Amino acid sequence: MSRIIVFGGHGRIALLLAPLLVARGDEVTAVIRNPDHADDVAATGARPVVADIENADADALAELVSGHDAVVWSAGAGGGDAERTYAVDRDAAIRSMGAADSAGVTRYAMVSWIGSHADHGVDPDSSFFAYADAKWQADAHLTGTDLDWTILGPGALTFDAPTGRIQLDESGRAAVSRADVAAVIAQTLVEPATVRRTIRFGNGLEGAPEAIEVALRA
Repeated sequence: MSRIIVFGGHGRIALLLAPLLVARGDEVTAVIRNPDHADDVAATGARPVVADIENADADALAELVSGHDAVVWSAGAGGGDAERTYAVDRDAAIRSMGAADSAGVTRYAMVSWIGSHADHGVDPDSSFFAYADAKWQADAHLTGTDLDWTILGPGALTFDAPTGRIQLDESGRAAVSRADVAAVIAQTLVEPATVRRTIRFGNGLEGAPEAIEVALRA
C-alpha cells in the first residue's frame, strides 16, 4: 500500500486515476481548488483536500506532500489565460518539486504532453504557446532534480474506452484515451523501469500497441 498525493484531483484524468489506485489498496489524497468538487473526488475513494496551489508557497506545498510516498502532478490552469498558465503549469509545478524534495518524498510523476520539447514548434502567437512553454520549462526543471521522476507525455486526449494498451511514440503524433493515461500513471508508480524517464505514448499508430505494463518496461 502506498500513499499517493494527486495535484489536480478533480481533473478528468485524476478522477479516473483515483479509483485505480484505491482498488489496489493505495491511499489517495486528491488536491482540489474548488470545495464544491469534494463530493466528486470522495466518490472515487480519494480523500479530497482543498488548497490553492497557484498561490501556495513551497512550505505550504511541503506540508501537503509530507507523509506520502509519491506525488502525481496532474494540475493545470486549463488554458486561456497565459499568466495563469505559467503560474500553475510552470511555477506551482516547480514549487511542488522542491516541496517533495524537502518533505522527503522522492517519487514524482509529471503528467505532461507528447510534444513537450525545447523545440516544441508552437507559434508564439498561438494561444497554445503558453501551455507548451510552461510544460517544457517544468519538465526541464524536473529532470535536473534529485527526485525519482517520470515524465509522462500522452498524445491528444480522447474520451474513448480504455484499451489497456499503448504504444511508445517519440514522433508526437498519437492520440490516447484519458482512461488509458490514468492506467499508465498507476502502472508507472509501481514500475521501477520508469524512473528518470520521459515516456511519450498513445494508443498506437499502426499495428497492435503493447500492453501498458510491457510498454513501460521498454
